[in-house]
Amino acid sequence: MESISFRDVRKFNRPSDLLNPMASEYSPFIAPLLVLWLYLPGYLSNTTAMLGGKWIPEMTGMVVKPIDGGRVHGDGNRLLGDGKTWNGLVGGTLGGGLLGMLTHALSSGSEDSDAPFIDPMTGVTSDAWFWLGGEWGAVFVLGCVLGFGCMVGDSAGSFVKRRLGHKREGDESSEAPLLDTLPFAVSTFLFGQLLLDPSIVGSSDLVMGMAILLLITPVIHRAFNLLGYSLGLKSVPY
Repeated sequence: MESISFRDVRKFNRPSDLLNPMASEYSPFIAPLLVLWLYLPGYLSNTTAMLGGKWIPEMTGMVVKPIDGGRVHGDGNRLLGDGKTWNGLVGGTLGGGLLGMLTHALSSGSEDSDAPFIDPMTGVTSDAWFWLGGEWGAVFVLGCVLGFGCMVGDSAGSFVKRRLGHKREGDESSEAPLLDTLPFAVSTFLFGQLLLDPSIVGSSDLVMGMAILLLITPVIHRAFNLLGYSLGLKSVPY
């Protein structure tokens, strides 16, 4: 199969022109790894949210403001709880942008043979809505979209947890394995698919890899949380 570089792929109408030949050769082994790489800014945003919502405030004395403002639902439980803050939302979103720039830097000029480490900017041209401030500005916005998508899904999971009676105990979050993992991943995928076309991140050819990745996301998420816990960024390993 002939190699296709990042610059060459701009001549294609859609990134699926690159993915279709890849899919038949690498799936289902490379497909979930490719999705994980392209959506890494979303997958790691929970860790950067902890930097913005916990570590930095503790170091600087910055005021931490809960997203729900302390409001209580009709069931007697908080809407989201103290664990979901505006500080963390901003940290997770901006952290996603920086991670997007990192994956772009590490895979710039990648070819199809480099899968799963394909440049997330593959397929993007200057007429993309997120082309703000040139190439690096565009990939920063791309990462921020994924980071924000993660934060939205994570907050949705917390909302459901509170409705089910799972309460936060002091600094420790309640444990609910599926609600702690799947909502943020599904939301991140939806934000990417709906908002990041024509980037390869928004290609519908990634759906199969997404489905496979969702099955193993609880394991991956727990691994990242254990890392954050070992580094002192999280109060609990989940």
